[in-house]
Amino acid sequence: MPKKAAFIPVNTMAEKFGAGIAIGKASIKDLRTFEQAEHLHRDDYHLFFLQEKGSTPIEVDFQKHTIKPQSVIYIHPNQVHRLGALENVTLSFWVISNENLNPEYLKLLRAIMPAKPLTLDKESFLVISKAVSLCINLFERINEKLYHSLLKDSCNTIVGLVASQYLAQFSSTDTLSRFEIITKTFNRVLEDRFKTLKKPSEYANSLNISSDYLNECIKSTTGHSVSYQIQQRIVLEAKRLLCYSDLSVKEIAFELGYEDYPYFSRLFTKVTGVTALTFRSQNPD
Repeated sequence: MPKKAAFIPVNTMAEKFGAGIAIGKASIKDLRTFEQAEHLHRDDYHLFFLQEKGSTPIEVDFQKHTIKPQSVIYIHPNQVHRLGALENVTLSFWVISNENLNPEYLKLLRAIMPAKPLTLDKESFLVISKAVSLCINLFERINEKLYHSLLKDSCNTIVGLVASQYLAQFSSTDTLSRFEIITKTFNRVLEDRFKTLKKPSEYANSLNISSDYLNECIKSTTGHSVSYQIQQRIVLEAKRLLCYSDLSVKEIAFELGYEDYPYFSRLFTKVTGVTALTFRSQNPD
């Protein structure tokens, strides 16, 4: 078995595409672009696929999905993923860095993470397909005087169209209850600070509300306590590192903000029902 990397491999925008935005269309005949994507990795950019023909198997954070025709999927930079074997596939893809992404869209994308493949209705698929085709044409017109601005605006348009499709499955911000708004805000803070904030009271302080009220909000909208949500996010990251890196359990504990290694080990076992080493042995890359 090949030795794992010290940390989870990260594909960088500069290394893969050389710019802050890239878009294209590929078929099974020229999918060499995605050869590296067959191995578990993270990206430091936002990745989108629009499936036109065939099916693309994909694994994202221990969940296996299939992107079917007339479907889209969004992969957040934090998510560990890989593509499966591809046959008779035609798809469009676009990638965009944080710096080029509309800030409002960035907030929306974080709100829908983790995203599963989303099947589009015929009209939505045609609209997004046309927008993608226009953006691909602009991407190739490198001599345009306003090249980057045109490309940035067109790519953000596609991102907005896809985000809108995802958000259509949920309540609009205008109709969210106070509990739902607080839960969305809590989730954003959790994603940013789960390595440093471990106690519900710390999250409550960051939101300027009491611990009891935060817990009431989270339980009402998710069915679980604040402590449960914190533990699940920490353990997800631990699972990623156990499976996709060569760090020891002690090193993983330290990476996740735990100096008390035995406490981290007990937490992992409590949440998953198995020890960290057992989980690693049961989930080889």
